[in-house]
Amino acid sequence: MEKENYKNRVKQIIEILEKEYPDARTALTFKSPLELLVSTVLSAQCTDERVNKVTKVLFNKYRSAKDYARADLTELENDIRSTGFFRNKAKSIKAFCTTLLEKFNGEVPDNLKDLVSLPGIGRKTANVVLSEVYGIPGIVVDTHVLRLSKLIGLSNNKDATKVEFDLMEIVPKEKWRLFSNLLMLHGRSICVARRPRHQECKIVDLCKEGVRWKKHSLKI
Repeated sequence: MEKENYKNRVKQIIEILEKEYPDARTALTFKSPLELLVSTVLSAQCTDERVNKVTKVLFNKYRSAKDYARADLTELENDIRSTGFFRNKAKSIKAFCTTLLEKFNGEVPDNLKDLVSLPGIGRKTANVVLSEVYGIPGIVVDTHVLRLSKLIGLSNNKDATKVEFDLMEIVPKEKWRLFSNLLMLHGRSICVARRPRHQECKIVDLCKEGVRWKKHSLKI
């Protein structure tokens, strides 16, 4: 019965947020699975807007897994420097592109098992590629989804993988991609980390933290 309550609440949240964010999809610009894989790695601790500016030039210079694998590491670092943590990101990109060449004929796999076998690629990045490129349902737990799942009261776990599995139990499979994107957008625009704008939140009555805020406001 408790799980059904969660499912009903999630359904309402999706219905409301779909109206707020009718074009809920990744903001990263890409034309191929490889481009999205690279963009997602670059987006760690970096805005999508900045990543898109960098990849506009990057994707003209590096067009295949072979290009990245054979790139001079220092040069690649400089090409992505403005995204932050550029040394680790450059090493990761070279490493997984080398593996793509060695094991997958330079192509990005279309299944979770093979994707997470790539150096530096975890479930979050794998699910982004699977859902956005291959149309395979996946819940992407980034920092926004992790934080909002806790605040709303959908999961008490702090580990991203555990939160992913919690959400898989209560979010309809066909809505996994959508739900992730909706929470990301809501986390960026309204439920911001430093100061959530409860007054503007359309799902405040469906949110554990929102209900707590309303009760506190009424007492004041």
